[in-house]
Amino acid sequence: MSSQSKNPQTRQWQELSQRHHLAPFSDYKQLSEQGPRIITKAEGVYLWDSEGEKILDGMAGLWCIAVGYGREELVEAASKQMRELPFYNTFFMTAHPPVLELAKTIAEIAPAGMNHVFFTGSGSEGNDTMLRLVRHYWACKGQPEKKVIISRLNGYHGSTVAGASLGGMKYMHEQGDLPIPGIVHIPQPYWFGEGGDMSPEEFGIWAADQLEQKILEAGADKVAAFIAEPIQGAGGVIIPPDSYWPRIREILAKYDILFVADEVICGFGRTGEWFGSDYYGNAPDLMTIAKGLTSGYVPMGGLIVSDKVFEVINEGGDFNHGFTYSGHPVAAAVALENIRILREEKIIEKVKAETAPYLQKRLRELADHPLVGEVRGVGMLGAIELVKNKQTRERFSGELAVGMVCRGHCFANGLVMRAVGDTMIIAPPLVISREEIDELVTKARLCLDLTARDVQG
Repeated sequence: MSSQSKNPQTRQWQELSQRHHLAPFSDYKQLSEQGPRIITKAEGVYLWDSEGEKILDGMAGLWCIAVGYGREELVEAASKQMRELPFYNTFFMTAHPPVLELAKTIAEIAPAGMNHVFFTGSGSEGNDTMLRLVRHYWACKGQPEKKVIISRLNGYHGSTVAGASLGGMKYMHEQGDLPIPGIVHIPQPYWFGEGGDMSPEEFGIWAADQLEQKILEAGADKVAAFIAEPIQGAGGVIIPPDSYWPRIREILAKYDILFVADEVICGFGRTGEWFGSDYYGNAPDLMTIAKGLTSGYVPMGGLIVSDKVFEVINEGGDFNHGFTYSGHPVAAAVALENIRILREEKIIEKVKAETAPYLQKRLRELADHPLVGEVRGVGMLGAIELVKNKQTRERFSGELAVGMVCRGHCFANGLVMRAVGDTMIIAPPLVISREEIDELVTKARLCLDLTARDVQG
């Protein structure tokens, strides 16, 4: 493990990690050798580690800190609810006020005709719920053979068995004999990486048409649903060409297939609208939510269900599915307060009108950097493509993980910016100010310069 720490307690915490903690998505040998960075406090858009270093959190925790760190109102909401009713389940013909108020509030901000919510502990559980509910829906309609769910390569829908199967991450499928049966994948709408000589518009149509081809290949009478993120987050902030979603809507209208929008990342203001589906004008039958629902202060996810789907399952008897913490009262109280803050402080309106346009303008200034092949973004989402040749979009060789080189420099220079292959991505808290955006872009340019020195020198 690293011995470069100024604080002796850092070393002690790193030793605890080595002895006892299994972290998500980690190479345990590497983690034990290097030791994790120990984050000890946070405020606004900043983190501090155990060495006293201040870090601008360009990833909002894990896409989830919408209203910023240190909001006492959320702490108070949790504390009050813990004193009143710290827990009760929502099984066995039982409910409690916080979960009912939250379901009503979500229905108020969701797209029209989406008035019912099944609560879970995470987005992954939300997508497990989606898979089971979609198949239950078709069984209730007397079409139990409609079970196939179409997803996208490089999409991300969680890391449970169903979530990882729905997602299109091959490295996840290699561990655990995934995907499970009944899930198939189509190409992603990633023009910069896969568009070749096509224009973005042509590529968007081509990528959308892969959905129709897969429907016909699987059999329209066998396909239950298509699931997609409005913008692929963990896949590298993949923003579809403008031609993509209108063509997808045409295809979905042609066949009797449910549309599921995974809004775990795009939901609750990330695009400058309440949901990514609002941004693109999509009308999903189901929407998976989590992350920004509580600003990450406590775990909570869910599945928003359209009236169309509810009317069928409402006549279908028991839905034999649920979790101990479905609609946990403390999580529900925090989510209610979080949505109140988003509404009353007009945070999403400010993102749309002021800070997101400024962030996108400043980010695009990085396009002149020798390493940068493309800068793209929507709302409080951004991606910077690192390339060897700007004209041909040629990548660096596989042995040179330039994205990880850049991430290392970010790590050392007070910025959290994530690497997805050779794509650097950001998703800062929605409350980031113009001055903090300036700081983010200045630090990003510094880290790009240091990366260029390493890979080109």
